[in-house]
Amino acid sequence: MLNPQWLRTLKTVVAERGFQAAAESLGIAQPTVSLHISKLEQQLRVALIKRNKTACYPTEAAKRLLPFVDSILNLSQQAINAIRTDCVRVGSSSNIGIYMLQPHIRSYIDKPQSSQIELTIDDNPTIVNKMANFELDIAIVEWWQPLAGFVTKIWKVEPLVLITSPQHPLGQLDDISLEQLQTISLIGGERGTGTGRILSEKFTGDLTAPKISMQLGSTEAVKQAVKENLGVSLVSASTVTEEVTRGTLSAVPVAGGTLNKTLIIVQRKEPQLDVSQQSFVEHLYDDVSNPRF
Repeated sequence: MLNPQWLRTLKTVVAERGFQAAAESLGIAQPTVSLHISKLEQQLRVALIKRNKTACYPTEAAKRLLPFVDSILNLSQQAINAIRTDCVRVGSSSNIGIYMLQPHIRSYIDKPQSSQIELTIDDNPTIVNKMANFELDIAIVEWWQPLAGFVTKIWKVEPLVLITSPQHPLGQLDDISLEQLQTISLIGGERGTGTGRILSEKFTGDLTAPKISMQLGSTEAVKQAVKENLGVSLVSASTVTEEVTRGTLSAVPVAGGTLNKTLIIVQRKEPQLDVSQQSFVEHLYDDVSNPRF
């Protein structure tokens, strides 16, 4: 295994372009810097630093190594933090984290002896990458590509609804069929949420998937556009609860409950799951089965 301290020293020598400057930056003696570089070179069996009269430069081997150094150092620090603090690192895709997850976190941390929760909200592909890179303990996402070493379970099934402005004629419908939807142009939101996959799965054969009239990048942008009667869109029902209650948006169910999004909890496949992580996951399932809000 590569020694994180040696890697940190290498990174600093390259950044400072000298051993003495690196020693001063790290707060260690120059001979210690030389020792770290020498040990690393011996382990890797390559030269890492070349010198001239005025400065030090990375060799080609060092240039190939350096892109990995930050990841190794970050992972090392994360491991130390995990040992020192009882904290569960949770990641969620944007719509889940913004509109659905936070009340469950609130009710969890209100429980006696609960662990700290560190929440990261980002687009679905980013959360998938962070989970795969050990930057998260648990992910709640809208889609997950199967990967070795991970287990997935369904958290909840979220219906998609057609949202319109209250003035739009479609907003007066009791529900809308797939046949009707195929004739409508939709405003698109954030890419990578899985909605496109659902549409491609459902609109097959004689059915043609709805066209996308705009791609606005986020659910909030979509809602604002729909409020201004610039078009209509398909979104998860939970993302428009407040607007529908206030009467600023209308939500039309899809007939027969035929368009639904499956939200997934992802954990690492371990011989024995971390107690704090498992406690939080069990709370998520319990809160969905017995809602408090």
